[in-house]
Amino acid sequence: MEYHYMTQDGFDRLMDEISRLEREERPAIAQAIAEARDKGDLSENAEYDAAREAQGLLEAKISQLKTQAANTRIIDESTIDTSKVQLLTKVKVKRLDDNSIIEYTIVPEIDANFKERKLSVTAPIARGLIGKKVGEIAEVQVPIGLLRFEILEISI
Repeated sequence: MEYHYMTQDGFDRLMDEISRLEREERPAIAQAIAEARDKGDLSENAEYDAAREAQGLLEAKISQLKTQAANTRIIDESTIDTSKVQLLTKVKVKRLDDNSIIEYTIVPEIDANFKERKLSVTAPIARGLIGKKVGEIAEVQVPIGLLRFEILEISI
């Protein structure tokens, strides 16, 4: 079984999305099906077919999100060890090619936001940094080539 690790905030957003889909999207699609059904012959009714397909996709998405929620483990941020880079740590690094200093937070996929420097734990840079300690060099292969980072600081 594959677990999904999330912060409480990420889990709450996931549950809100499930609730929104069930509360808003499901009735809207049911209404579209009813309106298409009222138009007569279902065998050649493209609107009915499209609404039924949308309903199937929505139900699959709801099911997927519910499975993800059921397999979620909430991470207790107070137990995080900052001796090495790991999930939910902030890491200050120096790019060795241009000496720029960048700070990233390693987060679960649902919390990722590159503009806020929140890297998904599955992103290449995050995978390259995980497990490293202050002073170590991380070599990370990304689409533009090999990046080298020196770990300067790890915090929460």
